[in-house]
Amino acid sequence: MPSKTTLKRARQAARKGKRPTTQAGEFVREEMEHIRQGKHGARSTKQAIAIGLSKARRAGVKLPPPRPGQVSEKTRQSAKSAYRAGQTGQRRKPSSRRSRATLTALKREGHKAAAPTALARQARAAARRRQGRSGASKA
Repeated sequence: MPSKTTLKRARQAARKGKRPTTQAGEFVREEMEHIRQGKHGARSTKQAIAIGLSKARRAGVKLPPPRPGQVSEKTRQSAKSAYRAGQTGQRRKPSSRRSRATLTALKREGHKAAAPTALARQARAAARRRQGRSGASKA
């Protein structure tokens, strides 16, 4: 469950008319903090970002799942399920056993995924992937 401050910041961004990705950024930032504090772990920066985006979808941010072909079908289905959970009003109490299992599994993972160097490497790689798109260059 995201912290109240994260939810507050995301809702504030929504009120200002910011894009869903900007709203979801708050959840990703919170996830990075959790990894740095040792509350969680992630094998890679990409996984840490994915966890944050999933939390955002579940919290109700209107961030649609990726289009077919962008990611694996399993990832797409997971994002679809998280999005549906966030858009439907009723909430079921999460299974305590499943939550605990997830938390312990994540704690066993590494904590370097949220290191500034890892984040910089991920950002540069993402920027390189965007380079080839038409109209992406401003100069």
